Amino acid sequence: MRSLWAVIVVALFISGCSTYAANRYSISVDNVTALKTLTGTQLNVGQFTATKPGLTEIMCRGVGPIKTPDGETFENYIRKAFIDELKLSELYSENSSVTLTGNLDNIDFSSNSGTWNLAVTIKSTNGKVITVSENYSYTTSFYGETACNQTAQALMPAVQDLISKIIRHQEFSTLVEARQASK
Repeated sequence: MRSLWAVIVVALFISGCSTYAANRYSISVDNVTALKTLTGTQLNVGQFTATKPGLTEIMCRGVGPIKTPDGETFENYIRKAFIDELKLSELYSENSSVTLTGNLDNIDFSSNSGTWNLAVTIKSTNGKVITVSENYSYTTSFYGETACNQTAQALMPAVQDLISKIIRHQEFSTLVEARQASK
């Protein structure tokens, strides 16, 4: 009987829980195309904060955590994705007079219904602010292992769609304008 318990304990430690890493961010051609319409604009991206700062993983169904690919915070994952889009669009400049910062207001998912829920507030040094949210739907599963893996794989396209909503927001053009000089 004692050896049976030892086998069970060892099996539990060996099996552990799974970890599900999201994919590294990949540029969206649609986002780059939309950003290229802002010719003559240069933007810097400052710090991104979060309502729940420092979050690097979210537990999925008790099976294991969903993590960013490099263990960075979710707010930094989104910040770096935004910078990547701006760089490829040739709009990024650390010397720009306009700097955008952000706050990750919400990040959560439901592996049962298959949705990522993201919300971010973007502020410009010119004083303008916009808030955008994305409710990204993806295919899920009844089985925890499969559902959590699909949830991790859906983070990157959810962030692509979030950035798309930011740059297509009707007020985005006001965020990127340099401050008008006082008359």
